[in-house]
Amino acid sequence: MNALPTKILLATDGSADAALAASAASDVVVHTGTGSELHVVHVLPHLPRYAYSGVTPDVYSYVVDKTNEEARLLLLEQVRGIEDRGGTVAETHARRGRFVDEILDLAEEIGAGLVFMGSRGLGPVKRLLLGSVAEGVVQNAHCPVLVARGGQEAWPPERVVIGDDGSEAARGAGEVAASIGRLFGAQGLLVQVYPRLLEVDIEGREINTRLIDADLRYTKREEKDLQARAAHVEEQLGRRPRIRIATVGDPASVLLEAAEEEDAPEKTLLAVGSRSLGPWKRMGLGSVSTKVLRAANGPVLVYPHPREKSTSTDDSDSARALAGNTFAGN
Repeated sequence: MNALPTKILLATDGSADAALAASAASDVVVHTGTGSELHVVHVLPHLPRYAYSGVTPDVYSYVVDKTNEEARLLLLEQVRGIEDRGGTVAETHARRGRFVDEILDLAEEIGAGLVFMGSRGLGPVKRLLLGSVAEGVVQNAHCPVLVARGGQEAWPPERVVIGDDGSEAARGAGEVAASIGRLFGAQGLLVQVYPRLLEVDIEGREINTRLIDADLRYTKREEKDLQARAAHVEEQLGRRPRIRIATVGDPASVLLEAAEEEDAPEKTLLAVGSRSLGPWKRMGLGSVSTKVLRAANGPVLVYPHPREKSTSTDDSDSARALAGNTFAGN
């Protein structure tokens, strides 16, 4: 059973992480076999005609033509690299405008089911943590996004660590990440953070035994549910993933620590759902996916919550606008 989509979009800016994303996308297409369709897009910044005084039509036309040619050569280079790895590019796209908007709009136009991109760009704001293209795409995409990082040694993944909170988004993240992991014989780990603290009496001096019993029953139920979800992940991964119910803590930190348990943490693909509805959200710890995306040593896959596919909130629109004209730099 394979949960990988047949249409994949690679967003590239010529950076090292974009090259890694190209390697990852081409490998997935090659291993998936015929029927997979890979598109490659490079977004150029919008050039307002009258942004600067003294810019003549000739100068403006020269800049446009020059940047268009650079985009053409960049896309040609990406195609050659993908073909060298045995892949085929269905179509290349050079677009101008807000980076996040153009990537998301094209993904919807072609019906992409998965977006690959790097986490760092080449612009002067490449070290900017907030408002990056990668974060903007992840926060607003209608399909899963794999953000490549960690250098060429980070691919292919040897492990897949999936954050599970019982939500549909987490389930989707597990399915896609496990399907990718299966292509390369990766091992799997399904992680859930225990969302409750043992309570004490009103004086704070003795642990309430009734509450302990309730918590123990809760833990056993959660473990049983996690075992069932592990069986589902096994269908995609091709092997049984290990499971772990962690003690109370920051879910993002728990996932990052799980990824770093091995000698090569960059070889771990971390998978999470976006804006989860389970106990993680109720803990008020903020966006797990954003924290993981910013701090992971290796690639990160984020799956959108289904309700985000048809509606957008003011917050997401604002984030998209903020990220629109910056390069990807986490």
